Amino acid sequence: MTDKIGIDSDREDHSYNFAGAGGVLGEDGIVKEQDRLLPIANVGRIMKQILPPNAKISKEAKETMQECVSEFISFVTGEASDKCHKEKRKTVNGDDICWALATLGFDNFAEQLKRYLHRYRDQEGERVNQNRAGNHEEKEETSNYRSELPRRSAVPSTPLKFNAIDRSSSLSRPF
Repeated sequence: MTDKIGIDSDREDHSYNFAGAGGVLGEDGIVKEQDRLLPIANVGRIMKQILPPNAKISKEAKETMQECVSEFISFVTGEASDKCHKEKRKTVNGDDICWALATLGFDNFAEQLKRYLHRYRDQEGERVNQNRAGNHEEKEETSNYRSELPRRSAVPSTPLKFNAIDRSSSLSRPF
């Protein structure tokens, strides 16, 4: 049986509740496709990064990938959300996503993401410490609201690398 948003509700253990989705439900309670899917331009941009410069990607390929990645994100997030619900927590964090990936059989992705998350947290900790040290050394007489806000640093510069496994052979290639 398929529910209002096209998700198979007969699946074991995995249900998605979009009730708290921050206004993505329409007046009739149905999630709009544009709110359920990642923007196709972003999906196409990511796809182009791995292809040779002269390669073309069909609209159908982008739309198919858009559906796949959006469903994957919902699947993993739903698993992480179930864990948080059982632990009576309201916030899903990076560790929950890593746990969900491993639980769902994506161990290689979970390990890579754990390393990335650790590096990200290290960088954020260093940034906070630098800001605190700088604030103790310099006190300006005039206060500016924007200057008091903590600045978000970019994501760690080293990209994640995953190996795509070709199931028909023992070859794999890095992404």
